[in-house]
Amino acid sequence: MSFCGLQPYHCCFQLYGGFIDFMALFLKNTKLKTMNNNLTYSGTGLSITEQEEGLRLKAYQDSGGIWTCGYGHTLNVSPSTVCTPELAAIWLASDTESAVAAVNRLVSVPLNQNEFDALVDFVFNLGATKFASSTMLDLLNKGDYSGAALQFERWDLCGGKVVAGLLNRRIVEKNEFNGVKQS
Repeated sequence: MSFCGLQPYHCCFQLYGGFIDFMALFLKNTKLKTMNNNLTYSGTGLSITEQEEGLRLKAYQDSGGIWTCGYGHTLNVSPSTVCTPELAAIWLASDTESAVAAVNRLVSVPLNQNEFDALVDFVFNLGATKFASSTMLDLLNKGDYSGAALQFERWDLCGGKVVAGLLNRRIVEKNEFNGVKQS
């Protein structure tokens, strides 16, 4: 039996060959983001977040007026929220998981562990939405690692004012990103 006047295997070859040509042209003319990173947050990174956030067992308002408890946890926190160290650790694991997923999803260039840990702490503190639209991410995804590292210290403001604690945190993140040993 013939199809289109050709034997079935000839027709399949023509269709398959056409598909290959189409895909080659599509891939050549389309910038696809590849998943280059599937990293996990290291103990070093987690220590940075714990140190920079500090453990607070009773709710407090951070420098931006956001109710916070534990290690920088903000979801469903109210003035009456309290936690135990164990609950704070559970919240931290969950909250850093979101930052890990965002960095793995948004960064399209390979990262080493130091770079990844610094970015996860940055996203944990700043949020994935701000990171997604940042010059830092744009530079990084263009392969400008040095330029991206210089962006950390630009994120030291809260309410339009420089916050010393944020500046110090950004320096720690930048040093981690650049592989500079912390003291």
